[in-house]
Amino acid sequence: MKVAALLVAAGRGLRLGGPVPKQYRQLLGEPAIRPALAAFATHDAIHIVQPVIHPDDTDFYEAASEGLSLLPPVYGAHTRQGSVRAGLEGLQPHDPDIVLVHDAARPFVSKALISRAVAAVRTTEAAIPVIPVVDTIKIMDAAGLVAGTLDRAILRAAQTPQAFAFARLLEAHGRARDAGRDDFTDDAALAQWAGLSVAAFEGEAANVKLTSSEDFARAEAFKLAALADIRTGFGFDVHPFADGDHVMLGGVSIPHNRGLAGHSDADVVLHALVDAVLGALAEGDIGVHFSPTDPRWRAASSDRFLAFAADRVRARGGLIAHLDVTVVCEAPRIGPHRDAIRSRIAEIAGIGVARVGLQATTSEKMGFTGRGEGMAAFANATVRLPWSI
Repeated sequence: MKVAALLVAAGRGLRLGGPVPKQYRQLLGEPAIRPALAAFATHDAIHIVQPVIHPDDTDFYEAASEGLSLLPPVYGAHTRQGSVRAGLEGLQPHDPDIVLVHDAARPFVSKALISRAVAAVRTTEAAIPVIPVVDTIKIMDAAGLVAGTLDRAILRAAQTPQAFAFARLLEAHGRARDAGRDDFTDDAALAQWAGLSVAAFEGEAANVKLTSSEDFARAEAFKLAALADIRTGFGFDVHPFADGDHVMLGGVSIPHNRGLAGHSDADVVLHALVDAVLGALAEGDIGVHFSPTDPRWRAASSDRFLAFAADRVRARGGLIAHLDVTVVCEAPRIGPHRDAIRSRIAEIAGIGVARVGLQATTSEKMGFTGRGEGMAAFANATVRLPWSI
């Protein structure tokens, strides 16, 4: 059966406030929407992913979805219901059998939950993830007084992804549109109104919805707790001086009376950082992935090497916590370029500049660096990964 995922990201997140819609707000170094996009895009049971976005958010979305295999986004409507309908219509030419509808404000959807959603809907028209209600729920009257208490034993909180037979959900949305109904808060309620039977399956407490600043703080704490495998890697690189008028250091061109010799652009700082990150992942070194004998990398800009290493961290569900590098040379002076180098490293790695350290020293006229024959760099990387044996 062909399974599609529809990710609803057209909301503005007005309750949270701020200049950036909540689904694109940074969550530990990446847009909040990206983990959900990646979870569906890389799941074995999902064949196509249809994002639904606001037309004003195209730049935000393109940055958040870079490198993921997704259908081109469609634009949503002024209601969630209208946005889902737009996504369903975008999927219609692909003729899926099943569609999973997920809110972008739930970044921690797990692959196990996606698998349960697909399995649950294979034998029914609709199925939604639910979790027990742990708080006592009160009914209030117009005067603000407690009018009653609900039996929480029969209550459940609904989550997404909600799974449906595609044709039945598309038909239900069409009926609701024709009836002038645009007030359904989730697709399960709309499906029930249209006469579909809706089953339930086990949700996950970690599959939280981000609504307030406090939600983001709790989400970051949760994500950090999940990244319990803290690793460090060490990198070292050296390049000799050669003819030239500048050196590349940390992705920044620094004027100098000589250049550095190497197969690529000889950026000693970025090369050391790449080895440090790959070392923390136990995934070899820069030469394993970018052979110095491969003509593709001749004179290549080294920013692509560090970006590759950072992507390897993210592909494993982790994040870079800190990068630190020490440059050893007699000249050029690094101090005047320190902030520019740190900013460029942070940009390439996709982390905040406060997570990048840069030091420079001489070797007191000793050794090849002291004689002005070349430059060296030592780097450390700290990464956090999900724990695995």
